[in-house]
Amino acid sequence: MPLSEWQLATFADKHAWQIPFDTSPRHLAGPGDARHVTHGLAAAEWSSVSDPLSAEIIMRSPDLRHRLQLDPQSTTSAWWRLRAEPTDTGPGWYAEFGELVPAEVLAGFTDALVGPPPQQQDPWQPVTSASWHVDSDGTAHSLDSMCHVELRPLSEFSNRPAWHVETRAPGHGQFPGPRIWHAYFDEHTPSHLVGAFLTALTDSSPLQRGMYDRTGHYSAVQEPSPLRPQQVVDAHAARIESLRAQARAARRHQTKPATTPAKARAFQPAARR
Repeated sequence: MPLSEWQLATFADKHAWQIPFDTSPRHLAGPGDARHVTHGLAAAEWSSVSDPLSAEIIMRSPDLRHRLQLDPQSTTSAWWRLRAEPTDTGPGWYAEFGELVPAEVLAGFTDALVGPPPQQQDPWQPVTSASWHVDSDGTAHSLDSMCHVELRPLSEFSNRPAWHVETRAPGHGQFPGPRIWHAYFDEHTPSHLVGAFLTALTDSSPLQRGMYDRTGHYSAVQEPSPLRPQQVVDAHAARIESLRAQARAARRHQTKPATTPAKARAFQPAARR
């Protein structure tokens, strides 16, 4: 079912009357509004296949390859799970995210599923561009040392590395503090999707939160935003329309009839007179 005008209006009703506060850094901004993720996928014609009376949300891509699950009653630390089935040309993959991962950061990942993959990109590039500290073992740390990005082997018996992202409260000495949220991308997750997540995570621009919205940690900095509430709503609507256009373009590309290559046409015999 495509995203309806009523659903967009419901989002607007909440945010048009909520004074926004610029909240940073992003990894401490808190979960925000999950509709940043679900509206984006619905605009790309993902369908909801879950019980509408359940707290759980399950969405499937039009080609039925991808499945997103949001389970706020999960008994594990992973509230968001995204699976991709294997195809004839590639393996399946899996990613998961904790309760307090900012929805806008997760949306950077899911939005990248809609458009065509960009040219080969090093997922580490946005991390180093943001001046995060990179240890000799390949682990990157945010400027406040609370968020960590690591690419490490699945086990001592496997050479294929998986991505691990964690945000933790400050610890004591060598003991890390409690985990705030995590993200995990298995060894087959496309690198451009990991790069899209890390780009959104390391962006220095603040996220907008309401006065009483939950943040990831008390040390998150909140200041009155120069944005008006309607500007927050308009930005969401513009992003949704952009995703709709990308989805339409992808459909046109998939249904475009095949043409005979020019080189092959050059060798076709001329019509007999």
